[in-house]
Amino acid sequence: MEVKKDISLKPYNTFGIDAKARFFVEINSLEDLKEALQLNDYPNKFVLSGGSNMLITTNNVDALVLHINLKGKEVLEESDDNVLLKVMAGENWHQMVLWTLDQNYGGLENMSLIPGNTGTAPIQNIGAYGVELKDNFVSCEAMHIETQTLKTFSKEDCQFGYRDSFFKNEGKGKYIITSVIIQLSKKNHKKNTSYGAIDAELEKMGILDPTIKDISNAVIAIRQSKLPDPAVLGNSGSFFKNPIISLEDYTRFITLHPEAPSYKITDESYKIPAGWLIEQCGFKGKRFGDAGIHKNQALVLVNHGNATGEEMLNLAYRIIEEVDKKFGINISPEVNIIK
Repeated sequence: MEVKKDISLKPYNTFGIDAKARFFVEINSLEDLKEALQLNDYPNKFVLSGGSNMLITTNNVDALVLHINLKGKEVLEESDDNVLLKVMAGENWHQMVLWTLDQNYGGLENMSLIPGNTGTAPIQNIGAYGVELKDNFVSCEAMHIETQTLKTFSKEDCQFGYRDSFFKNEGKGKYIITSVIIQLSKKNHKKNTSYGAIDAELEKMGILDPTIKDISNAVIAIRQSKLPDPAVLGNSGSFFKNPIISLEDYTRFITLHPEAPSYKITDESYKIPAGWLIEQCGFKGKRFGDAGIHKNQALVLVNHGNATGEEMLNLAYRIIEEVDKKFGINISPEVNIIK
């Protein structure tokens, strides 16, 4: 394990922000992680995984950056109907999803092409097209930063909410997730095609009775039509959470804006697409220097080349302010803001 100095983090974050890490170390094993956390000469430590759900707003990260690169997949248990799969934190999420589909394991197909690594999935309770990680999640293992002991967290322990978990609240900065265990189906897959444009995309593809692989392909096609490739145009996918508002606020909102799309969550709450709100404020496709909003999806902020993290954040604040002014609805970032 080698500690390097003054390493550019541009290749390690999907926004392509050119911040420098004062110190940097690659974590390839649990022993590496223990050893790195015990390096008392570097009191400030910063955990970096796939770099897909973060915006670095400083030019210099004055810390020891731990790049989590733990690899491996293992079938723990298997029956005729289900499989229990352990995935290490450094495995790329989308590549892992494609691998499960190759094995005909069902459950993750709607979450195809979500950027990032598997270890950060529980932090965010990632989700897409009507499916969330918690739907297939069994447990995860995490290392306590101070004591370097491993702890298993059940689904209940993780306190999953909408793009939320224990690891974003009480557990923030206390644990590093090292592996995730998920349960997937082997037959009689529970297919979810009603959310978003999946059914329409499948129809366009001429598929009436889709396999889980077909659903994945449809999701990939939809996401690629809306979301830019971070290798071409720096971005972090959806920058904002879709706001969930009360029935009272929803009634007021939909009376004023009957054309607005919405999704009922409970009898007392509704989800409003943040992308629609942002688009109505005129931001879609706009560019402010190198910081901009994607032309196909207003939910996605993009770096056209050399935008700083601070410029991206200022644009986000401007959008939040305009949405609140126009609709009286507060939207908040889904990505982690690193200051």
